[in-house]
Amino acid sequence: MLLYMSQPQEATMPPLHSVSVAGAVVREDGRLLAIRRADNGTWELPGGILELDETPEAGVAREILEETGIHVEVDQLTGVYKNMTRGIVALVFRCQPSGGTERTSSESTAVSWLTPDEISDRMSEVFAVRLLDALDGNEPHVRSHDGRRLIPV
Repeated sequence: MLLYMSQPQEATMPPLHSVSVAGAVVREDGRLLAIRRADNGTWELPGGILELDETPEAGVAREILEETGIHVEVDQLTGVYKNMTRGIVALVFRCQPSGGTERTSSESTAVSWLTPDEISDRMSEVFAVRLLDALDGNEPHVRSHDGRRLIPV
């Protein structure tokens, strides 16, 4: 014990990751729910940071409701996406709308139901792929990116 205590302790912290959740909310007509973020004006899936005391499913339902006014039933995990630059791991779940009315929030300046083509036109690659992956039925996908582009496996 004395030998251990006399050794210098590591000054480095273990790597920290942030876990976020997002919903690929799919209507019966195949349109997907998207928001235009208030902070940077980009189109993305509704979602946010998972709270320490909530399950991923509860977190995604909470975030979607907060940002869009839409209640959802969470179906299944469709992908895990890691931003290698920022250390954010995003869990994306396919969801079905179950009520509510579209509205903006302090985090969103627009809420819209987009077609797959509109998603590809409005969203950056790293966000569009999350919605498109949720539609293909080959889940769960695991992808990494640098915040702008996917990193090939």
